[in-house]
Amino acid sequence: MNPDAVDRIVAYRLGIRQAGQQRWWEQEIKINGNIQKGELITYNLTELIKPEAYEVRLTPLTKFGEGDSTIRVIKYTAPVNPHLREFHCGFEDGNICLFTQDDTDNFDWTKQSTATRNTKYTPNTGPSADRSGSKEGFYMYIETSRPRLEGEKARLLSPVFSIAPKNPYGPTNSAYCFSFFYHMYGQHIGVLNVYLRLKGQTTIENPLWSSSGNKGQRWNEAHVNIYPITSFQLIFEGIRGPGIEGDIAIDDVSIAEGECAKQDLPTKKFQHGLYVSLVCCGPWCHGAYGIQQIMSLAHDLYSCKRTDGCLVTKSDSGP
Repeated sequence: MNPDAVDRIVAYRLGIRQAGQQRWWEQEIKINGNIQKGELITYNLTELIKPEAYEVRLTPLTKFGEGDSTIRVIKYTAPVNPHLREFHCGFEDGNICLFTQDDTDNFDWTKQSTATRNTKYTPNTGPSADRSGSKEGFYMYIETSRPRLEGEKARLLSPVFSIAPKNPYGPTNSAYCFSFFYHMYGQHIGVLNVYLRLKGQTTIENPLWSSSGNKGQRWNEAHVNIYPITSFQLIFEGIRGPGIEGDIAIDDVSIAEGECAKQDLPTKKFQHGLYVSLVCCGPWCHGAYGIQQIMSLAHDLYSCKRTDGCLVTKSDSGP
């Protein structure tokens, strides 16, 4: 778009459309005077909605016609929480606390309330209210009606949380209590998994918690201590069971600095198909999560000595 190439540019046509859509929204930007080569022209885009992605097309206009268009893609990236002390999400706001859908899965999580939910196809599954008991309150859930198939996955990604690690090798890492409510009611309930992904790791996901099968028409609460060594992201993965009565929901996701007053037993299967035995004499394995991170990063399993009442030992590799 050299302003001196052929004819003087008198305006630009700006086109914007949401990714995956056909229709362009267009507007003409007038140019006053001559444009100097290398001059920076700025224009604010104020109508974009996060976290959607957009295509932006810019076409130079002269007195005699149009020049060649340039197209760029604008993607929204959730900001890092600079000082994680406490986080809570009840999925009530429009941007669902900056949670995003994973574009590598089979289908999406849906924001829903009982008051607006369509029960035509799945009357015997899913919550009758949000975690607080309100039929107007929102939660996130996976709809397992057709055309969904058994084994298909829906993955919901949290924003990226930033921490200030004290020691990357275990016991002195800052502790955080991660908790959430989950609802797994129906004769075809599949699996709900939760993973932790460290900054810089796009393919390694560390299992934190897992549950499967019918848990009844009620909300249950999960508590997990985490000891991340760097900025991290949480991933909720819902897996469709063998039939349509298998809706899974989550609500009131929280992270607070400090260990949980109580917590669920951790998942034993770690990354790369390795299994680890956790032997605890008191509260669950302070610092063991930092050890787990080292094992994952090294693609190997290290043996560790007893630390704060916790012994980590190597067992046979899993399938």
